Amino acid sequence: MMDQIPDVQWQAILQNDAAYDHQFYYAVKTTGIFCRPSCKSKPPNKDNVSVFRNADEALNAGYRPCKRCKPTGQRLPDAEWADQISRFIEENYQHSISLQMIADTCHGSPYHLHRIYKRVTGITPGEYVQRMRLEKAMESLRKSDIAISTIAGRVGMPNIPYFVTWFKKSTGFTPAAYRESYRNPLMEEV
Repeated sequence: MMDQIPDVQWQAILQNDAAYDHQFYYAVKTTGIFCRPSCKSKPPNKDNVSVFRNADEALNAGYRPCKRCKPTGQRLPDAEWADQISRFIEENYQHSISLQMIADTCHGSPYHLHRIYKRVTGITPGEYVQRMRLEKAMESLRKSDIAISTIAGRVGMPNIPYFVTWFKKSTGFTPAAYRESYRNPLMEEV
């Protein structure tokens, strides 16, 4: 691994220059993925990039091969890719997330990513985002006195009326009623 990225290599990465393929590989610390210089993925932040002489060095450093450019010549197993996508969603559900953003980060086309993720997990990436948001909102409502508007913002839904409508449609309760049901559970009659 090289600590400093020479300008010629950085330019090859930015320009997706295939002439540098097999001369070096680059990995992105924030995604845990490594690529060929010609990879058409979104340009990484230079501070998050490490350069390797060969694919084995990148693999030994714990990076996974890109689904888009296949730097090892082999495909990443679909289940591993779905796990990577799930981890990205789990770490970012509180922000606005688009399928394109997930595809750019996880190195694949939006259509292919959507199709593979659904086949492996049984749900779409968008459904998983909503599931994560609902779980986190329910947990916050049960365990805290944080304002509902704050909880909505924390789970990536700053539009309060939409959050309340979505939550009720998903659970059958408004957020306030859901919270109240955990504070005053009905006692079973004996």
